[in-house]
Amino acid sequence: MQNLPDNALLQVEHLNKTFVLHNQDSVRLPVLEDANLTVSAGECLVLNGHSGSGKSTLLRSLYANYLPDSGHIWLRHQDQWLDMVPADARQIMAVRRHTLGWVSQFLRVIPRISALQVVMQPLLELGIDESICRERAEGLLALLNVPRRLWPLAPSTFSGGEQQRVNIARGFIVDYPVLLLDEPTASLDNRNSAAVVGLIERAKQRGAAIVGIFHDDGVRARVADRLYAMQPPHGLEMSK
Repeated sequence: MQNLPDNALLQVEHLNKTFVLHNQDSVRLPVLEDANLTVSAGECLVLNGHSGSGKSTLLRSLYANYLPDSGHIWLRHQDQWLDMVPADARQIMAVRRHTLGWVSQFLRVIPRISALQVVMQPLLELGIDESICRERAEGLLALLNVPRRLWPLAPSTFSGGEQQRVNIARGFIVDYPVLLLDEPTASLDNRNSAAVVGLIERAKQRGAAIVGIFHDDGVRARVADRLYAMQPPHGLEMSK
């Protein structure tokens, strides 16, 4: 692990990821090549690059949805540095519960569970009193303009924008030290985009380290402290 600032919470070192297309003659598709970055408390680092440059792959690798081929993802978890690449399932679950938050573009709908319960769940899993979880969830849903009449309903019938706002509320209900944001404002109007920007700014003020993808130029300009330029890999390789 390289020398880090005292307030660093995340460091990526020499990360590489290649996808093998087994249904296309096992073509090897390099997506990440020697990715290196550091993110400190109170900072938002925005991944910048054209479509297909590996932004989503890098973000999903940080959350351990993808396993890199090589390299390190050092995360400060409960006052210890943990390398997420070789971490086992138990460690990943603990990291996701306490340290690493994730807001994707899409809500993974849980059948027959109300929107309010969906938002409350990450905080309930930490053993927080239900009344506190409910109060915080209601505050987030209200801030994100989800109509109160929808709170007791399962979000499977909601519009895409309503589902996204439930997803954002769920992602921000815990004060995670590190947040990963995958186009959180993609399907939102200006009013709700501004509400999300406010949540991001508050998270930075409390010391969260944020890595995000934002295709909206205005949102990106407001939240980004630094841009990380994605470097294109050298190209396709044929497996032998």
